[in-house]
Amino acid sequence: MSKYFGTDGFRGEANVKLTVEHAFKVGRFLGNYYGNDHKCQVVIGKDTRRSSYMFECALTAGLTASGADVFLMHVTTTPSVAYIARTEDFDCGIMISASHNPYYDNGIKLLNGDGEKMPQYVIDEIEKYLDGDIADLPFATGSDIGRAYDHSAGRNRYIGYLISLATHSYKGMRIGLDCANGSTWQIAKSVFDTLGAETYVIGNSPNGLNINDNCGSTHIEALRKLVIANNLDVGFAFDGDADRCLAVDENGRIIDGDLILYIYGKYMKDRDKLANNTVVTTVMSNFGLYKALDRAGICYEKTAVGDKYVYECMRNKGHLIGGEQSGHIIFSKYATTGDGILTAIKLMQVMLSSKQPLSELAAPVSIYPQTLKNEHVSDKQRALENPTVQAAIASAEKLLGDDGRVLVRASGTEQVIRVMAEASTHEKCDEAVALVLDALKSSGLSEG
Repeated sequence: MSKYFGTDGFRGEANVKLTVEHAFKVGRFLGNYYGNDHKCQVVIGKDTRRSSYMFECALTAGLTASGADVFLMHVTTTPSVAYIARTEDFDCGIMISASHNPYYDNGIKLLNGDGEKMPQYVIDEIEKYLDGDIADLPFATGSDIGRAYDHSAGRNRYIGYLISLATHSYKGMRIGLDCANGSTWQIAKSVFDTLGAETYVIGNSPNGLNINDNCGSTHIEALRKLVIANNLDVGFAFDGDADRCLAVDENGRIIDGDLILYIYGKYMKDRDKLANNTVVTTVMSNFGLYKALDRAGICYEKTAVGDKYVYECMRNKGHLIGGEQSGHIIFSKYATTGDGILTAIKLMQVMLSSKQPLSELAAPVSIYPQTLKNEHVSDKQRALENPTVQAAIASAEKLLGDDGRVLVRASGTEQVIRVMAEASTHEKCDEAVALVLDALKSSGLSEG
C-alpha cells in the first residue's frame, strides 16, 4: 500500500496531511519526469474547495520550475480533465479534489496522457521523491522555465462532447440536478438545458466551504425532496468532482450504482451490444444485483473496490460497462474514468428509448438489506490482521450463513476500516457488523 497515494490519489486534510510543499514537490517531479526529451505539458483542473486554489498555485509553481507548461481548466470535473488529457496530447493531467470528502480535505488525482489513473510505478517514484529518497531535481532556468496558460476552452470542449453523446432531445422532461456545490455547478445545467430539459437545480452555490455539505450524491435526501415536491421525471446527484452519479426516480427512490449497472447492462444486452455479455462490479455490489443479472442472463466480474480496478478489468478484457455501488460508473467506449454527467445522459438514453420511467427499469432488482459502518483506526493493516477481529469476522459469517455475507476492508482513501454486511433482514446485518466493530474497539484499535 502506498504511503501517500491511495486508490484515488493523495488525499487528506489540507495543510495537515496534504500540504502545499507536497503539491509543489509533486509538480517538480512530474515536470522533470515527463520533460526529459521534450517540453512537458500538463493540464490541471480543480473543484470548488477554498484550498483548491492554493494547491493549484503550488502545483503550477512546481511544474513550471521544472520547465513544464501548465494549462489551467479552473473549476471543472475529474472526467473533463481525463478527457482533455487524452484528446489534446498532454503528458498528464492533474485534478485537485477530495471528491466526496468535506471541504477541509483536499486531494491530488493524477492521470496519464491517456486519461487513465497514473501507473503505480510512477506513483512509487513520486513517493520516493516526497520522502527525499531521490536526489533533488534541477530547476529550469532562463527560457526553459515553464509558463501557465488559461485553458477554459478545454472545459467548453468537454461540455460539447457530452452534449454530442445524447441520443434524444430532453424536451418535455423535468429533471432535478444536485451539483454538490462542486465541480458541476456551472456545467450540468448547461448540458441539460442545451438538450431541452426543464431543469431544477440545487447545490449550485459554492462558497469554498460548502462542497458536499448536506448535498450531492452522499447526501441525496435533498434531491429526493426536490423531485417529489416538483413532480419531476428524474433527478441526478453528483459528488464534489463529478466522477460519481446517483439518481432518484419519479417516486423518490434512490437509484444507486448497482441499479444503474443493471439498467444499462440490460439495455445493452437487449440490443446485442453488451460486449462479452459482461458487467464489471466490485466486491461491494449487492447480492440483489447479481441475482437480477443472473435472471437476465448477464455475466459479471468482481474487482477490488476502486474505480481504477474496475477500469483495469474493463480495459484488459474489453468490457463496456462497469462501476461501483457508490455511483462511479465507467462507460469505456466514451470515457476512461467514472463520469457523473455521462452516467446521467446514459440513463436518460435508456428512459427515452424504452419510454419507461426509471422506477420500472429498476424494478427487476430486489436489493438485499445492507449495513455499512466505518471505524477510524490508527493502523489499517494491524486492525485487519488482529486475531480478535478475525475471530469476530468468522463469527459474523457463521451468523449469516448462506443467507448473507460480511466484507471487512481498509479504505483506500481514508484512515478507516469499512465493515459491511448483507442479509435477509436489517437486524441480521446490524448484528453481524456490531460483532466486528466491538472487536475493533475492545482490541484498542479504534480511534473513535
